[in-house]
Amino acid sequence: MDGGDAMELRSWLAAVSALTAAVNAGRGLRDVLDLVAATARELLGLDFCGVLVPDPAERNLVIAGWSGLTEDYVARVNSDRPVRLEADASGGAPSSRAYRSGRPCAVADISLEPDFIWGGVAREQGYRSMLSVPLVTASGVIGTLNSYRSAVHEFGPEEIDRLQLLAEHAALAITSARVLDDLRDQRDLVMRSEKIHERLLRVAVRAGGVEGIAGALHDLLGAPVLVRDVRGEVLAQAGGPPDLPADAGYGRRADGGGLVREQGPHVVADVVLEGEVAARVWVPGRAGELAPLDRRALEHASIVLSLELLRRRTALEVEQNLRGDLLADLLAGADPMSPSVRDRAGLLGHDLVRDHLTLVAQVTTGGGPAPAGAVQRALTEAVALASGVRPRPLVAVHRDVIVALWPVVATGPAAGRPAADALRRSVRSARGVDDATVAVSDPAQRDLLNAYRTARGALTVAGHAGRSGSTITLDDLGVAGLLLQLGDPVRLRAYADRTLGALLRYDHDHGAALLRTLRTYLDSGMDRHLTARALTLHPNTVSQRLRRIEALTGLDLRSSQAVVDARAALIVLDVAEGTDAAHDRV
Repeated sequence: MDGGDAMELRSWLAAVSALTAAVNAGRGLRDVLDLVAATARELLGLDFCGVLVPDPAERNLVIAGWSGLTEDYVARVNSDRPVRLEADASGGAPSSRAYRSGRPCAVADISLEPDFIWGGVAREQGYRSMLSVPLVTASGVIGTLNSYRSAVHEFGPEEIDRLQLLAEHAALAITSARVLDDLRDQRDLVMRSEKIHERLLRVAVRAGGVEGIAGALHDLLGAPVLVRDVRGEVLAQAGGPPDLPADAGYGRRADGGGLVREQGPHVVADVVLEGEVAARVWVPGRAGELAPLDRRALEHASIVLSLELLRRRTALEVEQNLRGDLLADLLAGADPMSPSVRDRAGLLGHDLVRDHLTLVAQVTTGGGPAPAGAVQRALTEAVALASGVRPRPLVAVHRDVIVALWPVVATGPAAGRPAADALRRSVRSARGVDDATVAVSDPAQRDLLNAYRTARGALTVAGHAGRSGSTITLDDLGVAGLLLQLGDPVRLRAYADRTLGALLRYDHDHGAALLRTLRTYLDSGMDRHLTARALTLHPNTVSQRLRRIEALTGLDLRSSQAVVDARAALIVLDVAEGTDAAHDRV
């Protein structure tokens, strides 16, 4: 090897070392691309050199690094005349052919290249020939290394080999620089993301609440933000509310939530508690247009909002437990006028000095009692209703029903119906609740225990009368409503037993249904055929049962007085059972 060859070898080794050192030093991708172009230009004595890479859509090649080219030239080519990537290597610009084929493509005289769209720009830049060599890695072609000469030039095999050799080292350097850039971007994204999370958490910790979190997110995104809960209530908004679709589509999510997605013209992030969507964050725009950091901000906001709503829910549960304890004490006979009870109520926002209606709501699912979860959801709706009423009613679950002590704001025989109707509508709206029956007693101040017993008994009487799934006042029950207010189940049951006791004992001992047959017969206008259809029996079976009823009770059901006695006894029996149930459930 002569001196010239040794010097050239040292130059190449130094150039490769410089590329490696640039990557190891953590220089950015753009710097490495420019260094590749400058190295090729210097080693091969080129007039100009450029590194071309695909655009994000992989439809064109754009100049990403260069040496000897002007900024204007690069900008014009990239914006107006990028190299279109053809479907295969048989046509298109030299760079496209080199990229698609993975082999060098040389043009000795650009002016002779058919349909070469770069011709005008090439003349302005001042080059006449070019050589495009693919940048090849193990994963494929990542771009091209282009060399340009101002004169017509035939690129020989040795020149092509040298550029290919440099392209191999350049491809490795570029790939490494990209990895480092990605790592830096990811690290920067993580660090900035953590700062966003810390900022949102600080807002929540400093009692900024949902409103503060929405405001911070609005500042971060520079877009309107709206937070709405599962009932459609707006919890917070910042920067002006976006127009929302009518159907929010809340429900259970299998993936635990936090997923940012599109819903109509908005970006939506679920706020999830215990596997259910409790609220949603709405931002106008499309998810694909969100910058990675903006997406992270929205995800972090949904998580912090989950924590804030959990904190709020926990506080409400503690407060509701205190209300439940207060109601239980009142229904156990505590004097609502005693200073200690009044102070407890006052701290919770209730004024026990007023007269109160006692409302008792029983929710059902599938025709039967609702499970505990549905009752709790119904209670949540009832509490939400009460929170908007002044003076505030005291609402809690007692045993298996929802009880509301509702301050009296009007008088008259129907004064309790509007409150009872409102309570029934609210609890029926709860998920998992099919229907509800609400009974309301007359106003009371001190005797809240008997008022509860009366309303609870009215539920039982309404059930026997086939009036479940409605609002029941004592006036609606007629004589039974008056009897309920006596509150003496022993005397009521003794009266009913004198007429119907034999039927009750017979049904109990024989598993029969004579009492039900009597009730249905009277409710059917004493028509045996209607009774048979209601009980799904043959009319002859009904006749046999009626004879047995007359024999046991001594009643002649053809006598109007006997019918009156039977009806009265049934009403008293219903009231006695309702009163018994109310006493048992206090």
